[in-house]
Amino acid sequence: MYRHCLLESPPWKDYELLDCGNFEKLERFGSYILIRPEPQAIWDRAMDNKEWLSIAHARYTAKTSTSGEWEKFQKMPANWVIKYKGNGFTISFGLKFTAFKHLGVFPEQAANWEYLYTYLQQLRKPDAKVLNLFSYTGGASLAAKAGKADVVHLDSVKGVVNWAKENMELSGLDNIRWVVEDAAKFAEREAKRGNTYNAIIMDPPSYGLGPKGERWKLEDNLNDMMKNVLSLLDKDNFCFIINTYSLNLSPLVLKNLFQSILPVKTDMEFGELYTKSTQGHQLPLGSFLRCKKI
Repeated sequence: MYRHCLLESPPWKDYELLDCGNFEKLERFGSYILIRPEPQAIWDRAMDNKEWLSIAHARYTAKTSTSGEWEKFQKMPANWVIKYKGNGFTISFGLKFTAFKHLGVFPEQAANWEYLYTYLQQLRKPDAKVLNLFSYTGGASLAAKAGKADVVHLDSVKGVVNWAKENMELSGLDNIRWVVEDAAKFAEREAKRGNTYNAIIMDPPSYGLGPKGERWKLEDNLNDMMKNVLSLLDKDNFCFIINTYSLNLSPLVLKNLFQSILPVKTDMEFGELYTKSTQGHQLPLGSFLRCKKI
């Protein structure tokens, strides 16, 4: 059973997409309003530029494909904390400016945090094992730990793993296993060991570097990686979530990949993930697939 759909990120008190257009987005993170690049927002913004600048605290401008700088318009701290209050759990994120336009959270992923937490509650398995790959600052890891799971959090960048540890502490959680490693190599070794997980989450970037500078591109490596990752799912009880930001990957690609590698009956939904602005725009933020074993 499967459904092709648009998935709207749930609203939350500490985050709001105020407007988007002309290749930028205007967002509120807690008390602070920021302007960041958004390559998919090719339409005209609803509010004019003067309105944006009158309320924005800072704006990120890219200088190269991998770095840029922040210009501050109003006084604000270098670090601040926001919370996500979900259906039965609350998690916290420490935010800060980076050279890569990111702040420490992908708010649209709240839709998948809710899905994962709900699955774990329905599973009622006290020792449920969850693997979070390409974990960044740990939103899915925190949701899984709040759901009483045994969580492995993996990212190839030590700095963001340390950031995720700080978020765990801010959220009043503990005992997440931290792994700094290349996701594909870890999955391959886990498959050889015969280890399995009740839930696996993947949020791979379009391209990236491994911990030793290995270069890879998602379209070139996803098929082989998925074969190892899907072999790690518990045959009787599993949940799988993948989100991709590559403009070249249709949601149908994710569906075809999954079903060609693991042809089992699942309750599956796939499509585009989006956030709705207060002005009414639906900002697309990647292709997703998520499913549960029937």
